[in-house]
Amino acid sequence: QVQLVESGGGLVQAGDSLRLSCTCSGRTFSSYAMAWFRQAPGKERELVAAITWNGGRTYYADSMKGRLTISRDNAKNTVYLQMNSLKPEDTAVYYCAANRWSSTTIQYRREEYDYWGQGTRVTVSS
Repeated sequence: QVQLVESGGGLVQAGDSLRLSCTCSGRTFSSYAMAWFRQAPGKERELVAAITWNGGRTYYADSMKGRLTISRDNAKNTVYLQMNSLKPEDTAVYYCAANRWSSTTIQYRREEYDYWGQGTRVTVSS
């Protein structure tokens, strides 16, 4: 059973930074492509960043490009999302997701991800 557990969310002010973490149980984390999605109230869940199994490829949503860095430490079974210059419109629940079949390519659709965390809430005040 694979479990993803996010942490690092919270209440911050506009312009602040946060680093989200997602730790994966199990021994096959290094073979998964990973991603961060977010869902704001009343909106659909959207992809914000993704990374292949070895970090060789990354993807960032245009809405947050230049303010995000996704990284992973396969020895620690953890993927990170560094978020800088946060804006009120970044307020959402952020979810970690894992794709176990296409570890070398970026997957853009939420349906492509097999495992999900419970989410961590990020609130950015103005």
